[in-house]
Amino acid sequence: MTDSRLPECGVARFLTLLNGPWATLIVRELLHGPHRFNQLREALPGISPHTLTSRLRQFERHGIVTRTAFAEIPPRVEYELTPLGEGLRDVLEAMGAWATGVPDPAADAAG
Repeated sequence: MTDSRLPECGVARFLTLLNGPWATLIVRELLHGPHRFNQLREALPGISPHTLTSRLRQFERHGIVTRTAFAEIPPRVEYELTPLGEGLRDVLEAMGAWATGVPDPAADAAG
Protein backbone atom coordinates (compact mmCIF):
# COMPACT_ATOMS: atom_id res chain seq x y z
CA MET A 1 0.00 0.00 0.00
CA THR A 2 1.44 3.37 -0.97
CA ASP A 3 1.39 6.41 1.26
CA SER A 4 -1.06 8.88 -0.31
CA ARG A 5 -0.60 11.62 2.29
CA LEU A 6 0.46 15.02 1.05
CA PRO A 7 3.91 16.32 2.01
CA GLU A 8 4.08 18.58 5.07
CA CYS A 9 6.28 21.18 3.34
CA GLY A 10 4.05 23.76 1.65
CA VAL A 11 6.17 24.01 -1.50
CA ALA A 12 6.37 20.22 -1.86
CA ARG A 13 2.60 20.00 -1.27
CA PHE A 14 1.98 22.64 -3.97
CA LEU A 15 4.22 20.77 -6.43
CA THR A 16 2.45 17.48 -5.64
CA LEU A 17 -1.00 18.98 -6.22
CA LEU A 18 -0.05 20.94 -9.34
CA ASN A 19 2.38 18.45 -10.85
CA GLY A 20 3.32 18.96 -14.47
CA PRO A 21 2.73 21.95 -16.73
CA TRP A 22 -0.84 21.01 -17.63
CA ALA A 23 -2.09 21.25 -14.06
CA THR A 24 -1.23 24.93 -13.73
CA LEU A 25 -2.61 25.71 -17.20
CA ILE A 26 -5.91 23.97 -16.38
CA VAL A 27 -6.24 26.12 -13.26
CA ARG A 28 -5.39 29.21 -15.33
CA GLU A 29 -8.30 28.44 -17.67
CA LEU A 30 -10.72 27.73 -14.83
CA LEU A 31 -9.86 31.09 -13.24
CA HIS A 32 -11.98 32.56 -16.07
CA GLY A 33 -15.04 30.65 -14.83
CA PRO A 34 -16.69 27.23 -15.29
CA HIS A 35 -15.66 25.22 -18.35
CA ARG A 36 -16.88 22.08 -20.03
CA PHE A 37 -14.37 19.34 -20.79
CA ASN A 38 -14.17 20.18 -24.51
CA GLN A 39 -13.77 23.89 -23.77
CA LEU A 40 -10.73 23.05 -21.66
CA ARG A 41 -9.32 20.82 -24.41
CA GLU A 42 -9.74 23.60 -26.98
CA ALA A 43 -8.08 26.13 -24.67
CA LEU A 44 -5.12 23.79 -24.09
CA PRO A 45 -3.90 22.56 -27.49
CA GLY A 46 -1.81 19.43 -27.14
CA ILE A 47 -3.34 18.11 -23.91
CA SER A 48 -4.60 14.54 -24.23
CA PRO A 49 -8.08 13.61 -23.00
CA HIS A 50 -6.45 11.14 -20.61
CA THR A 51 -4.21 13.79 -19.05
CA LEU A 52 -7.05 16.31 -18.74
CA THR A 53 -9.33 13.71 -17.14
CA SER A 54 -6.58 12.61 -14.76
CA ARG A 55 -5.78 16.16 -13.62
CA LEU A 56 -9.44 17.10 -13.18
CA ARG A 57 -10.08 13.99 -11.09
CA GLN A 58 -7.04 14.76 -8.94
CA PHE A 59 -8.21 18.34 -8.44
CA GLU A 60 -11.68 17.12 -7.53
CA ARG A 61 -10.25 14.63 -5.02
CA HIS A 62 -8.28 17.41 -3.30
CA GLY A 63 -11.15 19.93 -3.29
CA ILE A 64 -9.65 22.29 -5.87
CA VAL A 65 -12.35 21.74 -8.52
CA THR A 66 -16.00 20.78 -8.46
CA ARG A 67 -17.59 18.68 -11.18
CA THR A 68 -21.27 19.37 -11.82
CA ALA A 69 -23.27 17.03 -14.05
CA PHE A 70 -26.50 18.52 -15.36
CA ALA A 71 -29.47 16.23 -16.04
CA GLU A 72 -29.87 17.28 -19.66
CA ILE A 73 -29.85 15.58 -23.01
CA PRO A 74 -27.16 15.54 -24.18
CA PRO A 75 -25.49 15.37 -20.76
CA ARG A 76 -23.52 18.45 -19.73
CA VAL A 77 -20.68 18.50 -17.21
CA GLU A 78 -18.94 21.62 -15.97
CA TYR A 79 -15.76 22.04 -13.98
CA GLU A 80 -15.31 25.00 -11.67
CA LEU A 81 -12.75 26.08 -9.12
CA THR A 82 -13.75 25.84 -5.48
CA PRO A 83 -12.80 28.67 -3.08
CA LEU A 84 -9.64 26.64 -2.37
CA GLY A 85 -8.89 26.55 -6.11
CA GLU A 86 -9.67 30.27 -6.46
CA GLY A 87 -6.93 30.83 -3.89
CA LEU A 88 -4.46 29.91 -6.64
CA ARG A 89 -5.26 33.15 -8.51
CA ASP A 90 -2.69 35.19 -6.57
CA VAL A 91 -0.12 32.40 -6.91
CA LEU A 92 -0.51 32.20 -10.70
CA GLU A 93 -0.51 35.99 -11.07
CA ALA A 94 2.72 36.17 -9.04
CA MET A 95 4.27 33.40 -11.16
CA GLY A 96 3.29 35.23 -14.35
CA ALA A 97 4.66 38.55 -13.12
CA TRP A 98 7.92 36.93 -12.08
CA ALA A 99 8.29 35.05 -15.38
CA THR A 100 7.78 38.14 -17.54
CA GLY A 101 10.80 39.69 -15.81
CA VAL A 102 13.11 36.84 -16.80
CA PRO A 103 15.18 37.84 -19.85
CA ASP A 104 14.77 35.69 -22.97
CA PRO A 105 18.27 34.60 -24.08
CA ALA A 106 17.00 33.90 -27.62
CA ALA A 107 15.66 37.44 -27.94
CA ASP A 108 18.91 38.87 -26.58
CA ALA A 109 20.95 36.85 -29.10
CA ALA A 110 18.77 38.02 -32.01
CA GLY A 111 18.96 41.69 -31.00
